Amino acid sequence: MNGNTLVGLPWTAITVQAGDVRELPESERDALIITATQVDGQWIIISRYGDDIWQLNGFTSNVPANQRRLDFGRVPPAFRAVTKAMLYRYLRRGRLESGRPKGAMVRSTFSNAMPFLRHLRALKLDHLGVVTPLICATYVAACKAHRQTNRSKGKPLSPRGLEARFSAVEALHELSQYTDDRMPQHPWPETSAKTMAGLNGRSTQGGKTQLIPDDVFCILFKRAYQQVERGQQLLDLRDALDATAPPRKGLSNTSICEAKNRHLDALGWEGSLRTFNSTLNELRTACYIVLASTSGCRNHELANVQAGAHHRTHDDDGTVCHWMRSRSDKTDTGIHDWMIPEAAVRALRVMERWCVPYQAMIAAEIMQRRRVDPHDPQITEAHKHRHSLFLRVYTNEGNQVRTLSGVTWDGNLKAFAKNCGLDWKLTSHQFRRKFANYAAHSRFGDLRYLKEHYAHWTLDMSLGYAMDDSWGQHLDLDLYADIQGELEDIKLSVVDTWLGDVPLAGGYGHALKQWQREPQNLLIFKDHASMLKSIAESTAIRSNGHAWCTADNDGCVGNTLERTRCSGCDHSVIGGAHAPIYQRLYDDLKGLLHCPDIGEGGRQRVERDLNRCRDVLAQLGMDPETLIA
Repeated sequence: MNGNTLVGLPWTAITVQAGDVRELPESERDALIITATQVDGQWIIISRYGDDIWQLNGFTSNVPANQRRLDFGRVPPAFRAVTKAMLYRYLRRGRLESGRPKGAMVRSTFSNAMPFLRHLRALKLDHLGVVTPLICATYVAACKAHRQTNRSKGKPLSPRGLEARFSAVEALHELSQYTDDRMPQHPWPETSAKTMAGLNGRSTQGGKTQLIPDDVFCILFKRAYQQVERGQQLLDLRDALDATAPPRKGLSNTSICEAKNRHLDALGWEGSLRTFNSTLNELRTACYIVLASTSGCRNHELANVQAGAHHRTHDDDGTVCHWMRSRSDKTDTGIHDWMIPEAAVRALRVMERWCVPYQAMIAAEIMQRRRVDPHDPQITEAHKHRHSLFLRVYTNEGNQVRTLSGVTWDGNLKAFAKNCGLDWKLTSHQFRRKFANYAAHSRFGDLRYLKEHYAHWTLDMSLGYAMDDSWGQHLDLDLYADIQGELEDIKLSVVDTWLGDVPLAGGYGHALKQWQREPQNLLIFKDHASMLKSIAESTAIRSNGHAWCTADNDGCVGNTLERTRCSGCDHSVIGGAHAPIYQRLYDDLKGLLHCPDIGEGGRQRVERDLNRCRDVLAQLGMDPETLIA
């Protein structure tokens, strides 16, 4: 931060600054304001153009301080001046087809441009004006030959990683036009970074967040919720320990730890102080897992959850709906409400109590900073985290208490999974996709939601629930888009199975196989993928457990009371996955047929259903001879 910070600064002093630094005298250029913040209503300069490090703003609260700055000491000296000029232009005006960027985009462009600038320096080039498409082609070859040294040691860059690097070169070309050192030509004329990375024409499915398998998710959620249920007891123990802890003055850390261990033992805790603190931190992770699993929130949206985020509404029938309010920085809407089950409410209550000591540490930090310097920009920064729930102490930042970063969360989640005996590489964003996938299955008919957790979730896209004037009016529509995407993927997968070589039963299944045998029907589609998409989009598909129902309503008794009716229904598709159900029905009906007290009408109905099950199993490829009652 510039040492000569102005205390009073009108906002217009920032907004009227030049869009680029060409023809500006050095003293005027270096005095340009990069970032400023308000402290108690007064604007305070954080970074100026002439600083070696620019502090950026516009980040989500789960981004640590060391990832919110540009360190121009990393830039090869020959390109340092022009890089500053380009990044200033980017901050002030953005790029041609986009508005002004947020801090994360600026930092990403800066980081992804570094390998290119180092490549130029290795070629003994010292300005952008000599860069040609041929030189850029050598960079493309070098990137594709590069092998990583981090956690993916020995692996080449992914297509997305290549695209990020090549897009940064395109940004340098565009932004350099507003400097005194311009790249004369587009780095790869008549093509693009996406094409150069090999992504054009490639399905984006492979880039999706991994879907947590059901068996893994059940273990994770069960373990997390068990800890949430015991959370209040653990916090009672923590508070009792804090209340009986000896004064620290005059005691060494060792003596304090020994005293706390004795108190824990007296309070009935089986284990050491280290184990106790680890269990407290794992409780925080457990609460996160429950909230992420049941709300579909992104990591930064949970990081933005503050005390008092829960609210409930009632409809005219007395149905209670629970809501959690937070801020989403992904969209321009900002404030969002997420409907949550009671399990999530319990997790919120635990976290509201868990974070109290950490919130007190932030309050103490703010008071201390005000005593030292009433205009310290860190006062404003601390206020952003003052009421957050998911907090931690950052020892490398002077023991400041701040919201957990996304990187820290991924580490904590992997450790939690490992403690559950799982080898799944758990990340925070996987919970959002799992939520969307479960919601899509629920709407699809595969009712995997636990009823007691999701009793009020209808997923009818209109959310006809009781809402007051403020709650429930800011819904996460982007989450519904994710759910819709999962639903489309499920339908495509089902239709792909139908159009395979496996036999099908049911009226619609027969019709589909007959239609598929006519070559002229297949010729109307340009490829197999187009056929799948067309059928999936034009067909109502849902599971009733024993068949796929393609009727546009669910009023048929075959979905509930008379399941064997689906065997001959024009709207049903019965596949191999349903065969065990019909086999079990068939076996049970055979036993029922010989009951002496079902009467003639009952016997006729059993025979009818036996024949229906026999027909289904035979159509699915089982030997009819083995199915004679």
